[in-house]
Amino acid sequence: MVPNGPNDAVENLTEGELSEAAWFISIFEMQYATIRQTMMTPTRLFVQSGAIVLAALLVAQPAAAQDTYQRPAESLARLVDAPAMPVVSLSPDGRTLLFMHLPSLSSVAELSAPELRLAGIRINPRNNGPSRSRSYNALGLGSVDGEAERKITGLPVGSRIRNVNWAPDGAHVAFTVDMADRIDLYVVSATTAEARRLPLRPLTDIGGSYRWVSDSRTIIATTVPESRGAMPEAPAAAVGPVIQENMGVKAPARTYQDLLQNAYDEELFSWLVTSQLVRVTIDGEVTPIGEPDLITEASPSPDGSFLLIERLHKPFSYLIPYYRFPHRIEIVDMNGNLVREVADLPLAEGVPTAFGSVPTGVRSAHWRSDSPSTLVWVEALDGGDARVESEYRDEVFLLQSPFDADPVSLVRLPLRFGGITWGTADVALVRDLWWADRRTHTWITNPSKPGDAPRLLFDLSTEDRYNDPGFPVTRRTVAGTRVLRTTADGRSIYLRGTGASPEGNRPFLRRLDLSSGDVTEIFRSEAPYYERPIELLGTGEEILLTVRETTTEPPNYVLRNLKDGSISIVTEFPHPYPELDAIGKEVIQYPRADGVPLSATLYVPAGFAAERDGPLPTLIWAYPREFKSADAAGQRRDSPYQFKRVSYWGAVPYVTQGYAVIDGAAMPVIGEGDAEPNDTFREQLVANAQAAIDEGVRRGVVDPERVAIGGHSYGAFMTANLLAHSDLFRAGIARSGAYNRTLTPFGFQSEERLFWEAPEIYYYMSPFMHADKVNEPILLIHGTADNNSGTFPLQSRRYYSALRGLGKTARLVMLPHESHGYRARESILHMLWETDRWLDIYVKNAPSRTRMDVAEPTGE
Repeated sequence: MVPNGPNDAVENLTEGELSEAAWFISIFEMQYATIRQTMMTPTRLFVQSGAIVLAALLVAQPAAAQDTYQRPAESLARLVDAPAMPVVSLSPDGRTLLFMHLPSLSSVAELSAPELRLAGIRINPRNNGPSRSRSYNALGLGSVDGEAERKITGLPVGSRIRNVNWAPDGAHVAFTVDMADRIDLYVVSATTAEARRLPLRPLTDIGGSYRWVSDSRTIIATTVPESRGAMPEAPAAAVGPVIQENMGVKAPARTYQDLLQNAYDEELFSWLVTSQLVRVTIDGEVTPIGEPDLITEASPSPDGSFLLIERLHKPFSYLIPYYRFPHRIEIVDMNGNLVREVADLPLAEGVPTAFGSVPTGVRSAHWRSDSPSTLVWVEALDGGDARVESEYRDEVFLLQSPFDADPVSLVRLPLRFGGITWGTADVALVRDLWWADRRTHTWITNPSKPGDAPRLLFDLSTEDRYNDPGFPVTRRTVAGTRVLRTTADGRSIYLRGTGASPEGNRPFLRRLDLSSGDVTEIFRSEAPYYERPIELLGTGEEILLTVRETTTEPPNYVLRNLKDGSISIVTEFPHPYPELDAIGKEVIQYPRADGVPLSATLYVPAGFAAERDGPLPTLIWAYPREFKSADAAGQRRDSPYQFKRVSYWGAVPYVTQGYAVIDGAAMPVIGEGDAEPNDTFREQLVANAQAAIDEGVRRGVVDPERVAIGGHSYGAFMTANLLAHSDLFRAGIARSGAYNRTLTPFGFQSEERLFWEAPEIYYYMSPFMHADKVNEPILLIHGTADNNSGTFPLQSRRYYSALRGLGKTARLVMLPHESHGYRARESILHMLWETDRWLDIYVKNAPSRTRMDVAEPTGE
């Protein structure tokens, strides 16, 4: 007979064995419902030779005992519905604030709407837009003077608002509204706060839906062609095989998802991407531009006279996303007449996989933002191959209107192009960078003297946060572009940065004299606040708009007078979860065994005192990062004064369930000189984890016998490795990870060696290859529609199958319709429930290791 419940399976236990029995009973409860349903051989818990033994034919158990969404403890569920702070945008004149309000989470029903996955894009075929994107449900207007928010009216009920942009003059705001069967374009007056729909055909939003023209009255939009027929129907039966062929040409590619698979996919992709470019005024006058085509870019020049157009064309590829398909780059006038073809670029299937490799030919084409109509682009000088030795890597070109001359070279760069910040006729800042040695330069160039040697402004390590001088501050032009903000005499620029330091991040605003190199600090965040500079208002240095927060006060906008030190409150967003204000938060620092300094944020339950409440069960949450410098690896990335964010997405919520949480535990993986970080990946992970546990134990907070490890994506990969190669943890939670690196043979994360170049590294780092060494329970969670490169849902399924086949304790939870990050309310609630339950059974209520160990240490 089948026992009536888990307690019936306990017999003849002594008093000293009851606590251990309770642990097995809790495990049995997870499986009991299925046991009853399938009428398996009775499961009995009995004592043998002084030890508890669980005897059952559980290896034959079906995969899941419940198949409906579950709800976690109310203290966890409340976090899911906590109000989100609005996104704020400052108007071009610096006077008006636009508030963009975020809705509550989507439902699974919304997430399960029709979706086509083509050429690396996920498309809603009903409205010709992205199927998964963040939207807003309400807009409002306020002022930097503290004016109460005015709600924008005229919006449809249940609006899904996206693509919100100020007109260059700040008089209007444009945005799109997703409807069930179309995407509409709206404009709202900043004076009246009244929105209205522009009378044009539905928009397409595959490569971008619209752009403002510099006159602030005209918008360039991509619309569904009037001549477009019905969506192509899939053939009833295949007309032949799908064939791919390579004739000895190297064409490596990273592991992409959602690619084209057959001729029907190609037809469908063309149908969805084809759009009609139009010019529409805010008064509703619509003028077509050219003929319908596969347009992925339509950018007006700063003077509003020309358009930069990018058009896809065949042959398409089944190996790479659409942005590497053949495409033409053209300059056309505002009526669509061709002015100049800049380039016709071929299919880019053969781009080397080494980091820093790029396609050959024209790339990064854009308008120069400080000039009426000058086109800028970059071309590789090393064949696009980062492994080729070359004195110069990239060259930047300029082409001025009327575009009938040859392009001129602005500058040659020794490293790979990383961007330009345009300033004046004689000043632009060009950035280059190189992955292999983590170097970056900032060069001062003179656009009025193309070809002149640039002057080096910064030569830095991309890993060195403490010496980061900050990024150039820009201002809006009347054309709506952004250029360097300079002092009145044009001699100095401004820099804004996070201000990383041994004391934590202290954001700053500085003035830099471009001639002398002298730096003047205008503002820096001071304790007990964490305060970020947003914008200098006006033309001088007197009034600064900032966002300020403390550990107990959420971020809010303030106006700071830099002359007299006075402050004016601009916004007063409320605390989203005041009931959690009393939880303890502390940034902790501690050394790794080899001396590398590490840090993390420690959270403890409200009112916790180590000397009174004793050590707690603990959850460590982390994400590994690779470094070429041990000094840089030990630098802090946090601030002790930031608001206590308790997001449902991370580990912090479980502090409400009685756990200590070590969040963002530093997991540097270092490879200095010729060594690669991943050569000692496992050993360094274990050393990092051991250091975090030791510090928690030293503080009297962490019970070393009851510690769990968890992470998302590469953090899940870390989790599985730590369970396989250490005995530091009682359980693991791994979300949306990759576990078999042979399935990503052309590189992954920061590993650029191919599988065939370093097969031993792929084997050494793959938890799948070491599943037999896992002797702690692991919870695997994954979205069934994960489109992140490398983290196919198959990764979790195959890893679970390996663990199951080897008799390990594992649970696989596949969340329907979810991608790499989970969005449905039901999914988030269930994720919290699964995690809390797993921790409760295998960590909080787990018996001592000294009596319950079931495997010897691996010795690795």
